[in-house]
Amino acid sequence: MSAKPEHYDVIRKPIITEKSTMASENGAVVFEVSIDATKPQVKEAVEALFGVKVKAVNTTITKGKVKRFRGQLGRRNDVKKAYVTLEEGNSIDVSTGL
Repeated sequence: MSAKPEHYDVIRKPIITEKSTMASENGAVVFEVSIDATKPQVKEAVEALFGVKVKAVNTTITKGKVKRFRGQLGRRNDVKKAYVTLEEGNSIDVSTGL
């Protein structure tokens, strides 16, 4: 499967946190995805971009916090995360960054 420009719109960036590192020990990778992306779209994009087989995709939407900036109330954007579980023997190295 070849990577199409739409796949780069679905997957925004990998999320590297303590929780996602613990998930990677069980063969899962966490990505920030487009808020309107579906699970089949995420699966297709990951398989095309990284050349791996995806076993399952779980998604969660984190609501944006209300924060103050210079005394004004503002709201952060909602974020959708995709926990992508890979088939046995497949892996994606997202730890190499800067």
